[in-house]
Parts: sequence; C-alpha cells; structure tokens
Amino acid sequence: MAVRSETSDVGEGPVFDPRTGHLLWIDIYGRKVFEDDLSTGRQTVTDVGMMVGAVAPRDAHDGFAVAVADGFGFVADTGLTLVDRVLPEPNLRMNDGKVDSHGRFWAGSNDMEFAPGQGRLHRWDGDAPSVVVADGLVLPNGLGWNAEDTVMYLADSYANLLYRADFHAESGELGRLEVLAKTEGTGVPDGLAVDVEGCFWIAMHGGREVRRYDPTGRVVGVVPVPVLQPTSCAFGSDGRLFITSARNGLSAQELERSPLSGSVFVIEAGTAGVPVRPFRS
Repeated sequence: MAVRSETSDVGEGPVFDPRTGHLLWIDIYGRKVFEDDLSTGRQTVTDVGMMVGAVAPRDAHDGFAVAVADGFGFVADTGLTLVDRVLPEPNLRMNDGKVDSHGRFWAGSNDMEFAPGQGRLHRWDGDAPSVVVADGLVLPNGLGWNAEDTVMYLADSYANLLYRADFHAESGELGRLEVLAKTEGTGVPDGLAVDVEGCFWIAMHGGREVRRYDPTGRVVGVVPVPVLQPTSCAFGSDGRLFITSARNGLSAQELERSPLSGSVFVIEAGTAGVPVRPFRS
C-alpha cells in the first residue's frame, strides 16, 4: 500500500523521528527533506539547497542533521548550515546514512560516476570533524546494526556486496569489513533496516523487491513491491516496514508500468525493527 503517492526523483533514507512520531525521508536529486505526519496526512517539505543523501532527527535541538553533497550539517527553518565540509571535490557526494546507538552519524560517500574504489564510509560525532572509517568501496549505501549492537551491516550497491563488521558501540570503532554475501538476481542492494530477530531487510533497486537476509547472508524472505526501484526501508514502532522508491532513470514505458514510482509504501513485516537513535548534537 502506498502511504505517500509522490513523484520524488530518488526517494530515500526513511527514518522515524522519536520527538514527533513523524516519518522523515529525502529526495536526493530533488534536494528535499520530507516530514510526514501519517496520522493526519500532513506533510512538511524543506528544500535543502543541495543534493541530500540522508537525514536524521536531532536529540537536543530542533531541525535535523543531514548528510549533503559537500558533507555534514544541520537543517532548520533558516535553511542548511554546513558544519563539516568533508567533500569539497565536485565529483564526490555524500550518500545514505544512519545514526548509531550512541548518537553518531554514519554515512557513505561516492564518486558521481561511481568509480570503483572511491567510495568511503564516514562517521560524524558532531563535536569534531568527521573521520573516514573505511574506504576502497564503490557506492556504500544502506547500513545498520544488530540488536546486540555488536555488528554493523553495510551494502555496497554497485559491487553487489553485503558486508558485516564487528562494532564496538562505546568507542564507535569498526572492525574490518568482511563480505557476508554477493547478491544474486535482478537489482542492486540499496538501503536497509535491521530487525530484532537478527535479520536485515534490504531494498533491491531495479529488482521490484525487498529481501530479508539472515546474519549468515542467506535470503530468508522476499517481499515484492509495485515499482521497479525500491530504494530503502525503515521500521515503524508498530512493526510495519516503510519503503521508499525512485523514478529517476525510468523510461516513459517503465513509468507507465510503475506509475507509483517515487512513492512511499508500507507492508506488514511481522517483526519489529532495531530502534534508530537521533543524532546526539
């Protein structure tokens, strides 16, 4: 079922704001942050002013933390304040991201032409410049942590790889990225969400489905979606899974077959998600 029938170019990065219960998501190329009150249907749209890869609610302040083309910053009523300009190069941009259990913002970056080896994983604590935690990737994308907070999962879309790494929650240190699985079939792994049963759900961009993988990298469930390009997913507090999608790059014929491309969908997942914290700064 579509909960928002939009025409977003590349809808991405859904996350729930614990301050309001609202669903946050973004349109990367549309440069927008959406805030949806699902109980009333009211939507607030903020134009960020540059490409935006991820959004996160803030713990102690109004507005949101964002990963944008040039780096990390904050969005409020006055617009974008760029705090950490970590990517001044015009051929690089920040991509998908998420906040860990201690309020640190993690996000990937990539070359605009997806050159192999140019992708990096960044961690921003808010009180110091961000640091590069991993490099040598292509398009680092969806990420998340298991319920025990001991493992991080990461998708590298254009390498068709799913990684795992040991995670030290107190320090924010990440162990070596190890290949968990190479995805097979149609589509590439995009954004993901982790459930409390130890599995993670990943949108297969170009594959018309969301897959559920167990901690060993085995596919244990497949949910078809009515669009070609699902992009990411997030659990609501009621155990439903909310799925964003994209229409960018689709032909007129493909859009005719998938007219809801760019919308947000919801399914009954039958499990709960690992909570995602707000950004601590």
